[in-house]
Amino acid sequence: MPRHPTRNPYARLFAIPGAAAFTVGNLIARLPMGMFSVSAVIMISGARGSYALAGAVTATGLAATAVVAPWTARLVDRHGQARVAVPATAFAALGSLSLLLCVRYGAPDWTLFASYAATATTPNTGGMSRARWAHLLQGDATAVHTANSFEQAADELCFMLGPVLAAFLCGALFPQAGTLIGVVLLLTGVLVFAAQRATEPPPHGRTKTSPESPSPLRARGMPALLVAFLATGAVFGSLEVVTIAFADAQGHKSAAGAVLALQAAGSCAAGLVYGAAKPRGTLVRRQLLCGAAMAALMTLPLLAVAVTDSLIALSGALLIAGMATAPTMVTGMTLVQERTPRDRLNEGMTLAVTGLLGGIAGGAAGGGWAVEHLGPTVGYGVPVAAACCALLVSSAQACATRTPAPPPARPRVSNGA
Repeated sequence: MPRHPTRNPYARLFAIPGAAAFTVGNLIARLPMGMFSVSAVIMISGARGSYALAGAVTATGLAATAVVAPWTARLVDRHGQARVAVPATAFAALGSLSLLLCVRYGAPDWTLFASYAATATTPNTGGMSRARWAHLLQGDATAVHTANSFEQAADELCFMLGPVLAAFLCGALFPQAGTLIGVVLLLTGVLVFAAQRATEPPPHGRTKTSPESPSPLRARGMPALLVAFLATGAVFGSLEVVTIAFADAQGHKSAAGAVLALQAAGSCAAGLVYGAAKPRGTLVRRQLLCGAAMAALMTLPLLAVAVTDSLIALSGALLIAGMATAPTMVTGMTLVQERTPRDRLNEGMTLAVTGLLGGIAGGAAGGGWAVEHLGPTVGYGVPVAAACCALLVSSAQACATRTPAPPPARPRVSNGA
């Protein structure tokens, strides 16, 4: 039994020496993750006049990240966070600066795709932070759960503030300001984070797949779970592009970041409450309930714009709809941890993030196409369809992985009876 059962579980995390320092650096580095895609959409659509092109460019970058992220994560595990994260971040920063210059000086469209794809080496700062918590909290499952919940809330916080900051900078200063300041924040945050060597997990060196440590992709239920992450990512990617386009159609493009922030605010609040509580039922059952809630609540933005055509109504709908996303993500990530071999946990988590990024890429492209050809109102049907796909896949994998009850034992009959 814990010695201080009434103490705030989140506050207890930062009593650990060095925890606050690496968290601050990580949050600074993570904030631009919510800025880059919004900045790119605003910058490209304003210069080239095409949301389809903007969505396709951001989708290409996210797809490239989905491919490169596992390779970068393996290097981090093998050689250490500081040794890999700093040069990988520097290379990604050059890609962002290249995109800025290509847009600014009217370079051919293919250069935009190539430049944004070069940002794929950006390290998974959230994953590195989770790895530090796992290293510092070894043997304390309750504290690890609290830390994972905090990290999910931090993700939502950064994706809440990032779009607001990006939209403000691009509107108040110049279209490239969001990307430029995002690069500065990313480099600064990673350098601060990497400097905290006392809390860094030791490198594991080269690892090999063995029968005792199979690939996470071979774990029971993992392929379907990753497909569910893919569909969930499509919800996020399409929602972002469609919301920016709707705000632009209403004549309030600079308010798009604030509107998107409300969705992240609802998710952040729900994630903190969900992490502090002790939910009942199995993980699979909780995932189905969260997925059903997400599919139902994602219809609210569609109804809001179809019935009222109001940005204010959309803002309220997104705030409520966001309350289902963080619990869905927390439950999904916990399932990944449960189904991944202990010594391949970072790889399993990276695969989940890869699936999520791939979904965001596809959702951004799909949302951009829907806006371009069908209009922003119909475009809100894309996140609804993606949420329903995630629920269907989760239901299928729940049925496939359900362990049947063992048959009742037959009474043994003695020969001498």
